[in-house]
Amino acid sequence: MAASPTVLRRRLGGELRNLRRAKNLSAAQVAKQLGWSESKVSRIEGGKSPLSDQDAKLLLAEYGVDDPEEVRQFIGLTRQSRQNGWWHSYGDALPEWFKPYLGFESDAASILACQTELVPGLLQTERYAQAVIRALEPELSVDEVEARASARIKRQDVLTSGHPPRLWAILNEAVVRRIVGSPDVMREQLVSLADRAETLPNVTVQVLPFDAGAHQSMGYSFLVLSFEDIPGSIVYSEGPTSATYLDKESDLRRHEDIFQRLVAASERPEKSIAMIRSIAEEYSHAG
Repeated sequence: MAASPTVLRRRLGGELRNLRRAKNLSAAQVAKQLGWSESKVSRIEGGKSPLSDQDAKLLLAEYGVDDPEEVRQFIGLTRQSRQNGWWHSYGDALPEWFKPYLGFESDAASILACQTELVPGLLQTERYAQAVIRALEPELSVDEVEARASARIKRQDVLTSGHPPRLWAILNEAVVRRIVGSPDVMREQLVSLADRAETLPNVTVQVLPFDAGAHQSMGYSFLVLSFEDIPGSIVYSEGPTSATYLDKESDLRRHEDIFQRLVAASERPEKSIAMIRSIAEEYSHAG
């Protein structure tokens, strides 16, 4: 499976950073030599800006890469990194700050999800997704809500793709007890959640019970995404109108440590699934 444009930009940026460091050059020196700002070099190396063919050739020349075949292959990947991802077809239905995450999610080998309020998007049913979107953004039209929910369901294809990520989700007990939409919507959502956790070998779900007490992620949901073909991981968290992407080693270690503590404090996967099914049954008898 071809890497997404988001991940390709990050991989190419990492390769350029390594080439620069191999020449003992600073980003400031390269920027001065090429007549660029230092921030442009930094954004290219961080995969945050598209890389043009011309800029790629200038950087490769600056780093002494002159083998025609190496240059051709690099430029080929550069062009792939400027292509649109599948989410482009949804246009303005998806906020710009969310689109980089979709690229990372598409190519992740592992996703650790800590959710204190909601079922993770990769495991939501369509009716649950619509109810969440309406609650968070009541100003959206019916068509806009349906488009966003449709995109959320489309994302879930990755879980059954040829190279699916390993998804491990820790859910605060409030996630499975709070009624979102209606009791029937919740019943459908919880049955689907339990079914996926049982039938998909790459999906693990644990519930963090109320009686686990205070913990390090109270009021804070996050995801840690790791990849096979690029070094490092990404920590992602979002608010109503923006997202935060962290990639410093200290941030990664802290969030991975928090996640492992939550794993230890949560119910075992088998007990969690039984708990989810039990609560789903309660919703079946709700008014």
